[in-house]
Amino acid sequence: MTTAIPVSSLTKRISGLGKAREFGILLALVLVVTAATLNNPKFLFSPDGWRDLLLTPSILVLVAVGQAIVLVTRNVDLSVGSVMGLTAYLTGRLFIDIPGIPIVLVVAAAVVFGALLGLVNGALVAYAKVPAMVITLGTLYAYRGINVLWTGSDRVNASDMPKDFLALGTGQLAGIPILAIVALVVLAIAAWYMKNTRGGREYYAIGSDPAAAELYGLRVTRRVLTAFVLSGALAGLAGVFYAARYGTINSQAGAGWELDAVGAAVIGGVAITGGIGSVWGAAIGAVLLLTINRALPILGIPDFWQRAVVGLLIIGAIVLDRVLAVRQKRRLIEARDQS
Repeated sequence: MTTAIPVSSLTKRISGLGKAREFGILLALVLVVTAATLNNPKFLFSPDGWRDLLLTPSILVLVAVGQAIVLVTRNVDLSVGSVMGLTAYLTGRLFIDIPGIPIVLVVAAAVVFGALLGLVNGALVAYAKVPAMVITLGTLYAYRGINVLWTGSDRVNASDMPKDFLALGTGQLAGIPILAIVALVVLAIAAWYMKNTRGGREYYAIGSDPAAAELYGLRVTRRVLTAFVLSGALAGLAGVFYAARYGTINSQAGAGWELDAVGAAVIGGVAITGGIGSVWGAAIGAVLLLTINRALPILGIPDFWQRAVVGLLIIGAIVLDRVLAVRQKRRLIEARDQS
């Protein structure tokens, strides 16, 4: 009867560590912005600087949120960059092939298409019981190959898409980029779902101990499947934003974004071993990654060190994960022995 007290205390402590880690990443972001602004005040205190600070990470935030949900279940989705590229090109083709098509329909089509691609990943992982890294590495190349086959040497230009759609990529409401507002709304909904619903809590339970979750009667297969569907849908939405933001789409659109998404989530405190982290942390990690890329040249740091800094952040986050996991295991053993 006394076991509930120490476990509850431990849970609160671990939760506190997670929040502290997100606070640490947020503090690092503030330090990067402050240093860049002191070196060049236009980095923040100019209309373009403020806009770019919010607008540039918006697309990666969406992809990172989906990636975080998959990582929490102790899986990974390496195909999100290819999904994003395919949906971005689909967006452009729909405007070219169906003149006058409503923008809402195009957005819905891209999101559903992304979700279907995610469903393929999820089905292969959940039913075939093949490691997600192997499956999504394969679909990364398969989806990219389909994109190259479909696109060929063609590309979609800004002149092929309606101005109202392109305005989504550059427009602002009350001085805040529209893409940033949409990304924040999606982030808030995902965070609420993960924290307050049974489904969200089951993602964490499955990631913490898949075998125990199965024995407890949780619908592990269904949850893993939906995690990949959500990741694909968010990558599809990111593809729409990519088309609106950059205007030019070719077969290489979205290439490499899968690694940025994984890096953002891990830096933001989402454990690569599952069960720990939040979509807020992944979003902050995405903002930090892209802000570093903009800030370091202003600070006079060469390109090589920009990538090295990102690599060190990822390694540091993984090492911290391991340290926290070891401490958690030790405390659980101590609590069990004292009961």
